[in-house]
Amino acid sequence: MKNHKNIDEYINSFPKNIQEKLQTIRKMTKEIVPSGKDAIKYGMPTIRVNDKNLVHFAAFKNHIGLYPTPSAITEFGKELSSYKTSKGAIQFPIDEDLPIKLIKKIIEYRIKENIILQK
Repeated sequence: MKNHKNIDEYINSFPKNIQEKLQTIRKMTKEIVPSGKDAIKYGMPTIRVNDKNLVHFAAFKNHIGLYPTPSAITEFGKELSSYKTSKGAIQFPIDEDLPIKLIKKIIEYRIKENIILQK
């Protein structure tokens, strides 16, 4: 794993087709939460809100990983049933389109959860 200085550097280290998927997640998150701050955490692109990690995402050989916390995986378990998941990760196959509507719902859930945890 390389130590990337920022999200742009991370994304630009991949082939164009992968860059597009990573940029889609980044752009969607920033549209939903414009105040989100870019960071690299655990070697992955991360969007932070209120000084907390909102969501991580990363590219691998066979999948795009989305890391929205275990609570989001549980909340969307039925909708995620066709994807490989673990306690805090979702794997979207690299050769398939990203489920944009589902990712958007997950990000919106994380924003609400982040706000609640701030209170």
